[in-house]
This record gives sequence, C-alpha cells and structure tokens, in this order.
Amino acid sequence: MSLQGKRVCIDPGHPSEVGSGTRGKKITEIQAAWRVALKLQKLLTDAGAKVVLTKKSENETVKNRRRAEIANAFKADLVVRLHCDSEASSGFAVYFPTRQGRAADGGVGPSPDVLKKCKAVAPVFYKGFSTGMRGGPLKDRGLKSDLETSVGGKQGALTGSIYSKVPVVLIEMCVLTNPKDDAYMASEAGQQFVAESLHAGCVDALTVT
Repeated sequence: MSLQGKRVCIDPGHPSEVGSGTRGKKITEIQAAWRVALKLQKLLTDAGAKVVLTKKSENETVKNRRRAEIANAFKADLVVRLHCDSEASSGFAVYFPTRQGRAADGGVGPSPDVLKKCKAVAPVFYKGFSTGMRGGPLKDRGLKSDLETSVGGKQGALTGSIYSKVPVVLIEMCVLTNPKDDAYMASEAGQQFVAESLHAGCVDALTVT
C-alpha cells in the first residue's frame, strides 16, 4: 500500500529526563529502539511516507516534551514511540492515552480531540502490529492504557502523550530483562521482524488518520 502524503514521527525512546532506559545482557533499550527505528524509517519511506525521527543520533538526549513538540511541528499523522520493557514477563505491548493527564511541569493533555483520535487509531495499529508479530517468538501482552504504566499511572497519561497534538502510540517491543526477549531483540533478524510488524501496524493505522 502506498503511504504517499502520510507523515509519521518515529520516537526512539531514551535517553530522556527519566534516564537511559532498561538493558538486557546483549542489547540496551537505547540501541534496540534506535536500530528498529532506522529499519522502520526505511520501510515507511520506501512506501512513500514522509518520516521524521525525534533524535539525530542514537545517544542524543531529548526530553519527552520535546519529542512530542517535534511530532507536533511535523504535523504527524501518527507518532510511534519505541521502547523496551523491564518486568517479570516477556513479550510486546501497545499503549495509548485514554484520559487527560498532568505532567510534572504542570502541562495538561492530550486534548479531547487527540484522545478521540488515539482511541480510533490505537486498536487498528495494534491489530496490524500484533498480527505481524504472530510469526515470531514474542508473547502478545495486549493493547493497554497509558494508565497501566508507572509514569502514566501517576500522571494520568505519559508525558509524551500529554504534550502530543497528534495521534500517538507507545510500543514496548519486548522485555529486555527476559533473556529470550533480549537475545531476539539483539539479533538483526529480530529487529527486522519487529520493524516489519510495526510497519504493518502503521499502514493500517494510517487508513484512519
């Protein structure tokens, strides 16, 4: 499917004001998010989309509010935030804002209009992404609200969602503290498979943006 005229912001998570993220024994969250982001960028660009990344280099520190502002200025049809989890589980999950939150600096958002758009886009993205992931070894942990994250639970939404003026989803691509997830995400084949599945989710989601 051609994505001509569509605009996607890819946000490779960390480093940010909340730190450098998690790490496995074979790969860090920063490395995994950056490598998958570059692969996803190529897939989307090859399909005709215009793409912007929130970082210019792997280890560039960008605050979460600034990441949202980059996507807003780009007038993205969709923001794809890439992360890896750290918990006593394994697999991938997709998160989206379901209510307004208040950031530590007092900012309130996202707007009711953005919440409505996220509610429409997130299930479509999740279906396309999770369908693509079925052929791989990572467990499907589902579609979840920002409220189910540690930061979102405290603020009502993730900071990147609070400041977003465009539809946004956050993907925990795997659980890096799980040895099998870590090894898979560290592999070139694993990164490519995840990128292709993310691309499938984007293609589906961009039909409703």
